[in-house]
Amino acid sequence: MDQPILDNKNNNYVMYFDGCSKGNPGPAGAGAVIYNNDDEIWSASLYLGKKETNNCAEYQGLILGLKQAEKMGIQNLTVKGDSQLVIRQMKGEYQVKSDKMLEYYSIAKGVTFKSIEFMHIFRKDNKRADKLSNDALISIS
Repeated sequence: MDQPILDNKNNNYVMYFDGCSKGNPGPAGAGAVIYNNDDEIWSASLYLGKKETNNCAEYQGLILGLKQAEKMGIQNLTVKGDSQLVIRQMKGEYQVKSDKMLEYYSIAKGVTFKSIEFMHIFRKDNKRADKLSNDALISIS
């Protein structure tokens, strides 16, 4: 179901993302969730295949959430994830060296917002997105 275009005034949009790979590479899933003023307004899980790496899964969780936020018309977004690599690459603190990661990085950078902030958080603070990424694997069991 499509979400309506949202009014961005006086709203605080936060998107959490995560990815998992059982075996690295192995069966992988991605998840993302968007909150507005601490209320969950959207979430999704995505099965990624039988042989993906954790870093690819993390990026795909990020892209899943960013594309949905853009589709919803969110203009100002805070993005939180427990992947230090992905967050630091998105902030420009780490170089993107792998061709595969560069592809995902380019897709993520191509999703535009009026303002976007990336924040690294600890895994314990990313439980909902972590559950969503793991739920993607349950659906194929």
